[in-house]
Order: sequence, then C-alpha cells, then structure tokens
Amino acid sequence: MPSISRILRSMVALLLLFPAVAAASKPNVVIVITDDQGYGDLSCHGNPILKTPQIDNLHSESVRLTDYHVAPTCSPTRCAFLTGHWTNRTGVWHTIMGRSMLREDEVTMGQVFKDAGYATGMFGKWHLGDNYPYRPEDRGYTEVMRHGGGGVGQTPDYWDNAYFDGSYWHNGTPEPVKGFCTDVFFDYAKRFIKASKKADKPFLAYIATNAPHGPMHAPEESAAPYAGVKNVGLQNFYGMIANIDDNVGRMRAFLADEGLTDNTIFIFTTDNGSSSGWRTFNAGMRAGKGSEYDGGHRVPFFVYWPEGKLTGGYDVKPLTAHVDVLPTLIDLCNIAPPAGVRFDGTSIAAMLNTTNDVDWPDRILVTDSQRVKDPIKWRKSSVMTSRWRLINGKELYDIKVDAGQESDVASGHPDVVKRLTEFYDAWWEELLPSFSNDTAIYLGHPAGNPARLTSHDWITTRSTPWNQSHIRKAMNGDGNTGFWNVLVHAAGDYEVRLRRWPETADLKINAPLAPGAEVPGARAYRTQPGKSINPTKASLRIGDVSANADVAPGATEVVFNVTLKKGKTRMTGLFTTASGEKFGAYYAYVKKL
Repeated sequence: MPSISRILRSMVALLLLFPAVAAASKPNVVIVITDDQGYGDLSCHGNPILKTPQIDNLHSESVRLTDYHVAPTCSPTRCAFLTGHWTNRTGVWHTIMGRSMLREDEVTMGQVFKDAGYATGMFGKWHLGDNYPYRPEDRGYTEVMRHGGGGVGQTPDYWDNAYFDGSYWHNGTPEPVKGFCTDVFFDYAKRFIKASKKADKPFLAYIATNAPHGPMHAPEESAAPYAGVKNVGLQNFYGMIANIDDNVGRMRAFLADEGLTDNTIFIFTTDNGSSSGWRTFNAGMRAGKGSEYDGGHRVPFFVYWPEGKLTGGYDVKPLTAHVDVLPTLIDLCNIAPPAGVRFDGTSIAAMLNTTNDVDWPDRILVTDSQRVKDPIKWRKSSVMTSRWRLINGKELYDIKVDAGQESDVASGHPDVVKRLTEFYDAWWEELLPSFSNDTAIYLGHPAGNPARLTSHDWITTRSTPWNQSHIRKAMNGDGNTGFWNVLVHAAGDYEVRLRRWPETADLKINAPLAPGAEVPGARAYRTQPGKSINPTKASLRIGDVSANADVAPGATEVVFNVTLKKGKTRMTGLFTTASGEKFGAYYAYVKKL
C-alpha cells in the first residue's frame, strides 16, 4: 500500500499539472484587417473628425506596434502578411494583370494553422487569386465567405454586386446574402467561431474587410454623423470605418459572451495607407495609399490576448513589418512552422510581452509599390531602419526628427545611404530570379473545372478592365487587350466559351445593358450603362492552338472545342467587329471534357 507521503506528493504533482495543461491549450486567433484605412483614420490616433470608440477601446487595452509597416497597396500586403515572405518573392507585386495571384508553392497562414489542428476561416477580401490553385479554399482555409477580385463589384466578383445584398462565394459556391458587406463578413465569422467552439477546436478567423476601399458606400446610419463633411466620398469613407468600428465592438462582445476572450489573440490592423482620409488627417506623415513615403505603408497594429499577457496599452517601438506576423503567431500559439520554409520576417513574440526585457537589435526592411507588369529596381521603394528611410535610392530622411519626410538629408549622410543601398542591392539580386516565374491559372484541374477567367487577370503593359463599370463601358479597345497565363493541367479535349458578359448576366454579346440600382453613397459600378458592341468574328489562341468563328446573331457566347497539350502557356480571346475594332473577351469559361 503506498505511503501517505507518496499519495500527497502525487496529489501535489497533479495540482501543479493542471495549470500547465490549461496554459498549453492552443489560443484562438481573430484577425481583423481593413482595406485602405490608414494610421490616421482612427480617433485614438488623433483624427479630429472620425470617431472610432470601439477600436479606441481595443487600442487602450492592447500591445501596439507603433512603427509597423506593410506594402503601399492591398494584394502585396496580404501575401506578405499571410506567408512571412517579401511581397516580390511571392509573385504578388500588383493588384491586377495576373500579378495578384499568390504562387502555389507559398505556404499560407491558413495552411500552417490547419496543419496544427485549427479550424481556419477566411471572410471578406482575399485578392490573391480567384481560380485554382490560388483561392483561399485551396490554401488551407476550411471555411470561406468571400467576394471576388480586389473588391465588391470588381470584374471577378459576382455580377452586379454593390456592397449591399448581392452574392458572395461561400466555400466555392455563390450564396445570396442580405445586408451591408462588412456586416455579412463579420456575421459569417461569428457562425464559424460558434461552430469551432462546439466542435472543441481552436480556430483562426481571418476577417479581411473590403471596406473602406472605394467605391464609397456605407450604411446610411453609419455615414449620417459625417453629413457635414463636404465630400460625399469622404462622408462614406468615414461611414464605412464607423461601421467597422461597430463590428469590432460587437465581435469582442460576442467573444466575451462565448467565454473566448481570455484565450483569443485579437488583432486589428490595416493593409496600407489611407486612400481618402490622409489629406484631412495623417498623424504627421507624408502621403497616402500607394506611396513610398510612410503615409503609404505605416499602419496600425493592435494585439490583445489576456492569457498571454498581451494587454495594458503598451507600445512596441522598434521597426516591425507584415512579414513578422506569421512567424510571431507560430511562436505565440506554439505550433510547428512549415517544413522547409525560411521566413523573411522574424518572430517578435518576445517583444510583445511587457514582462520581458528585450534588447531588440536594429534591422533593415524594404517595402515598395511596383504596380507594373514586371518589377523595376528602386521603383517607389523605401529602405527602412528605426531611424532612417531611403526613398527610391536617392532621398534620405531621419524619421526620428522629420516624421513628415520634408528634409532630404542624403548629402549629409553618405555612409547611411551607402549601407542601405548595399542592403537593397543584395535584397534585389536575391529576389530577381523569381520574377520570371509567372503564376498561371489552371485549366482542367478537377478542383477548378470549369475555370472562370476574367479581364482582371489579363497580362498587359497597361491597365485592365478590373471593375464592372469597365465591362459595361467596353472600355478597352485595340490597345488594351491582354492574355492570360494558363497551365493546362492535363492534355485532352476542352470546351472554351468566350463571353462579353458573364454567365450570370445572361445577355447577348451585342446587347446593351441598362444602369443598375443605386446604393447609399457614391456612384456604384453597376450604375454605368452597358455599351452595345457588334462583333462579327471571335478568335481564340491557347499556345500553338488557334481557332476562329463567326459570331451568330443573338449569341450569348462563342464556343470552341480544342485539343490541348499539357503545360504552361498563354491564352487570348478576342471579339472583332466588321470595321476591325477589337475587344478582349472579358469572360472566358474553360472546361476539360
């Protein structure tokens, strides 16, 4: 019979074990990342017009990264945020033209957390590819509710969507919804969280709002407090942020009601500088969205996690960036990093805990805004340390004394310019070989058959028809057609349908289209009248296979049946009028038979 002392020792050991077991339970993660909202678009950062009480409250309780940087535009930020890799390494250096699709060999946050046993949900804006293998459901997310392209009403989105009601892709299938887009995405995230809790699974909820990206639409009650702002677009920009603020508050209350607050890592951040509000208030920074100056890429980042002691309104001042987020979450959640992946960022988990005394070394980071077909060295670039910003390889700013980047001091600090230039040169040379590895939309893959291609992803040296008002205008003409990069997954017979209007519009190729309904705020894409075009010929080229056909009177599409070889190639579809005017096929549906 065991002795009393041995029994007591065993009981003590068990009691000591219970806290360890509780501490070892995986934390949940909720990420809210908004679109085109800058550092100054929050009242907690001093905005004199905009009121964001719920996010202000989160700010007061959180650990805040005060020198946190992203890319100056949306897709480039999202790829780095989700992979821990430099934007240009991932193949995503633009928001259109086939350069917004995340290379299939990149491992996303969703996949990392799914492999660790998490339920993974993605809600709202993806903007890293609308076809296999680039969709969120292909990249580790087990529950998805998203719009198409880079925003509601853009070319890949469900036809005639305009922020209110409409349809979004729910796990790959269009699903009609009621209500304002941001409310819908938060609602579906809550459903996912409830289901994950019921299944006793930790969860990652990635809520990426398309708001406050233009066009500027907001619920009338959200925009009403800003009716005195003279610019209608800015009224609704503020209204969208007010609506986001309400949703953040409701989400936090929901987590509390579900008993999930303490062990949930809650992150609020944004994807680039302000698109609209920066001219009114910019927290002392220069420029806004798309800029290489700090106003284009220094954004808020708040993280709150009571069980992890990430609380208290504490500022982390060293330089940090989007590439740090995934390695940091891996550390915080104590999950395995993806095998064989070397992050460009680094975990800052030790800096986040206010009980740690960390001597963080200074570092050099790069951000840029390419927005071209192929990257150009030094284009709209910022090479950063905690003190310095080297802009476009020429201008140098001491950010500690010149937050507005008004005084170029390059001539007085040649040693700093030299050091940052050498870093950038090495960085560029490392990434340069990857630029030619174009992403390609798969044709004939079982997970994406048929494939639905849109002009949003045409590759060209000019812009593309990236939103539905462009489709309605038939804006491109001879000088602005393009091709798609495609990868024929399996050799065989294929059906290719070229369309001027998408399937869901169900219109004849030569049909005009009446303006769609207005929604609150600025003019919606769908209110543009649809122009009639009258092509007589259609042509298709996929690699070395080409075909031509007449456009039959009253046809809604032109159908080609072709035999394709396996491999990566280019695809072009054109409509030509009797006078020789050319229009790209804005929509193409490709099915392996």
